[in-house]
Amino acid sequence: MPKIIAPLSALTVRDLSKPGLHAVGEVAGLMLQVGTPSATGTFSRSWILRARIGGKRRDVGLGGFPTVTLAEARERARVMRKAIGEGVDPVHARRTAKSALRADVASAITFEQAAQRFIATNESGWKNAKHAAQWSSTLKTYAFPVMGSLLVRDVATAHVQAAVEPIWQSKTETAKRVLNRIEMVLGWATASGFRTGVNPAQWNGHFENILPSASKLLRRKRRHHPALPIDEIGAFMVRLRGVVGVSARALEFAVLTAVRSGEVRGALWSEIDLARALWVIPALRMKAEKDHRVPLSDAAMHLLRSLERTGELVFPSPRGEKPLSDMSLTAILRRMNLTAVPHGMRSTFRDWVGERTAFPTMLAEMALAHAVKDKTEAAYARGDLFDKRRALMEAWAGFVDTVAVPVSDNVVALRRA
Repeated sequence: MPKIIAPLSALTVRDLSKPGLHAVGEVAGLMLQVGTPSATGTFSRSWILRARIGGKRRDVGLGGFPTVTLAEARERARVMRKAIGEGVDPVHARRTAKSALRADVASAITFEQAAQRFIATNESGWKNAKHAAQWSSTLKTYAFPVMGSLLVRDVATAHVQAAVEPIWQSKTETAKRVLNRIEMVLGWATASGFRTGVNPAQWNGHFENILPSASKLLRRKRRHHPALPIDEIGAFMVRLRGVVGVSARALEFAVLTAVRSGEVRGALWSEIDLARALWVIPALRMKAEKDHRVPLSDAAMHLLRSLERTGELVFPSPRGEKPLSDMSLTAILRRMNLTAVPHGMRSTFRDWVGERTAFPTMLAEMALAHAVKDKTEAAYARGDLFDKRRALMEAWAGFVDTVAVPVSDNVVALRRA
């Protein structure tokens, strides 16, 4: 054990300036370390406790002087010597504490930071930039005000509930997406080591016991897209073909092909094989994320050949080589004083197939790029029945080129438009 010398006073310690170690007494091994003077004449001073730890001599720092006074240094030295006597390695304990602190600080990210990192990591695999924007927008609107500044490890059921419950009844579809996105962010945080435990946003076994079923709420609220009655489509097409403009032609093409308006507005000439009367919409632009082959009827081909080709887009915006806006086709219908929407034209097509033709249901579903719900039919539908769909689309083009003329209460005459 180091020799205990007569205690030095605070005044004496203050005047120590010779470089080296100076024992200050009262606690064995407590020394003031004086550094070599710098060019400006200043020198550093710090407290050292010299002790044997695990059979080896160790110098343990206790802080700088005069920030740590003589009295404080002696008290720290006593506490450390007591710990050493009880078998504790204070150097190792200090390193462990610092390491734990660094790990704690590194893992202390907020829910908002976790969400931003999740989006940045995954957005390259999403269909388009719009999807990433929707992620950010919904979380910013509904989740961040409640839990954005909370450490992600502290997010609990009550926080998630406060974010989604107020809109669960009124904005069910949005609330469902928000809950799912919160769950995915928290799942990423758990896998990345930023939190532990059960995911407080999971539906199965958890939120299903807190909130009413979203699917049941949506079924009660769901309204079909306003569509034209079957016998009005011919007269509508006559009026539509009299409307000048790219948007009107895009809507006409949407009717003839029965595809979604977004797929029409994004159509590229490189996707269309005029020689084979074929349009292949890539998976990237399809809701089902699968390539969709569209047989082009003679009427659809006639429309395409009538268009002025100014760039890659088939239906460019009047303001330049940009797609038409998502409201451009709806605006045409509004100007025609119709309540129907572009998507409703697909419903008219589906009603026509089911009520006025002998074509199989599966053929209509494939034309609409819907998944075949009947498992037995799906098992046999290995291809896309393209040739049969071509006959279907020719028949549809012929039907929309006729105008229904009422003759009596029970009879409707059709005439070529």
